[in-house]
Amino acid sequence: MKLYYASGACSLADHIALHAAGLSFDHEEVDLKAKRTKGGVDFTTINPKGYVPALVLDSGEVLGENVAILDWIAQQDAKLAPSGPMGRTHLLEALAFISTELHKSFKPFFAGGSDDEKAKAREMIGKRMGYMAGAMQGDYVFGSRVSVADFYLFVMLLWAKKMEIEPPALLAAFRERMMILPAVQKAMQHEGLS
Repeated sequence: MKLYYASGACSLADHIALHAAGLSFDHEEVDLKAKRTKGGVDFTTINPKGYVPALVLDSGEVLGENVAILDWIAQQDAKLAPSGPMGRTHLLEALAFISTELHKSFKPFFAGGSDDEKAKAREMIGKRMGYMAGAMQGDYVFGSRVSVADFYLFVMLLWAKKMEIEPPALLAAFRERMMILPAVQKAMQHEGLS
């Protein structure tokens, strides 16, 4: 299987999760402006949406959204999801919140937003991070074990740091805990971020 990513993009969450699950995979960087892979392939022939992540499974099937890819990885390694009869549902709930409420709130920073749009985004991101801090069930989103939702939240916290958005102290400590995980270090090294 192969993960297509852009360094430091949201695809970093999938990159970390694949390592954490111990899955064998190749990875290739994508130039999102040129829509070309490092190997020179037109990326839109792999993912017609034109953005990362894209995970090409061994069957040739392509998954192309963080929520779907992270859910699939958690299905491959159950330790990366909360347990219990509602575990997967709660995982999807957390992933959807991170995707639609946090991730999308960063758009003004990546799409040439005005200073006013960025200020409003900072305020909204701060509120959403406050919610996530209050929802944490322990050291990680679902308690004492790391899950794929933690990897996605971690990437959002890296973006917040880059945009000089101060997260709640609980999430700043979480970000530092995540930085020392072997899967995080390995993915960040592959993407030239360490």
